[in-house]
Amino acid sequence: MRELDGIPDFPFRVVATDGKARAGLLETPRGIVETPCFMPVGTKGVVKAAHPQQLREAGAQVILANTYHLALRPGSENVRRLGGLHRFMQWHGPILTDSGGYQVFSLRDSVKIDDDGVAFRSVYDGSRQVFTPERAITEQRNLGADLVMCFDECPPGEATWAQVAAAVRRTSEWAHRCKREHQRWGGQGCDGPQMLLGIVQGGVYSDLRTESVGKLLDIGFPGYAIGGLTVGEDRAAMLETTEFTCGLLPADRVRYFMGIGDPEGVLEVIARGIDIFDCVLPTRTARMGTAFSSEGRLNLRNAEHASSTAPLEEGCPCRACAGFSRGVLRHLVLQKEILGLMLLTEHNLTHMFRLVTAARRAILAGTFESLRRGLSAPC
Repeated sequence: MRELDGIPDFPFRVVATDGKARAGLLETPRGIVETPCFMPVGTKGVVKAAHPQQLREAGAQVILANTYHLALRPGSENVRRLGGLHRFMQWHGPILTDSGGYQVFSLRDSVKIDDDGVAFRSVYDGSRQVFTPERAITEQRNLGADLVMCFDECPPGEATWAQVAAAVRRTSEWAHRCKREHQRWGGQGCDGPQMLLGIVQGGVYSDLRTESVGKLLDIGFPGYAIGGLTVGEDRAAMLETTEFTCGLLPADRVRYFMGIGDPEGVLEVIARGIDIFDCVLPTRTARMGTAFSSEGRLNLRNAEHASSTAPLEEGCPCRACAGFSRGVLRHLVLQKEILGLMLLTEHNLTHMFRLVTAARRAILAGTFESLRRGLSAPC
């Protein structure tokens, strides 16, 4: 572990490229992360319908947890008293916590924003809460994740240039304060060193993205996230902005796209230089009865699957494919059996982990474009 101006810097190196796609290694105190890497989301300290052992077996490397929710329930101090997130989640690999910014700003109609922070009402009990950059760092320190995020302002996709420009200014000022607070604790959380990542804002405006990157580089962070996308903007604009922003970021720093989890989108952001990414989509769609496959998404509520003896995906090693047919899984979904939700969750996450593993291998072999342009993705 190195340090950058008092911030723990987990070494990252790119070991191969194919076009702009990168295969890398991120060294953390809890193990080496091979990139590209998809991170499943455990919003409230658990990946819904998935046991930690199943996540490990399926191929998870890093899990994400939500600072906003955990700060309110059960409270980050309580998580700290219970041993920190690693013990709390029974996950002993790396954990990333977001800052709570996206969740706070999703309540935009009922929040008050000023340069100090954001005031809002708790979704749990209606109590008045104020999130500041300093509180975001303190909450994450108590949670004890390995990778932690600056507090940022995330404007909606329909925001005007002026509104996004104001968010960039505020995000930059808050990044200064986050780094200062992080340094005050020596970059240490309740359970070891914490690597602090800056978040680039700017919507789909190239001039504002350039400004945001420049200000964050002046502050200095060991890694950078691209925020403020997949919030309602056109996908083509999102991908163009991702590629443009990656081109501004240092090649020797890990790059994190916040909030993408559909298989096609994941391959597209990898192609533009992204290393790690997260999303609730694979687990959420599983709970809705939808499975990922090389055929596309399978809606198991559809009658066409009622008598099917086929697995969700031939060759998939997950428990759903190893022991259950589409017909049986459809029955479990329609009857709202918990087992069905667990099986589909394992399957969709297995699909994502195998997909990014295939992408990494293709980058190492120089065949990533072939994979992206239509070769069948694994389960």
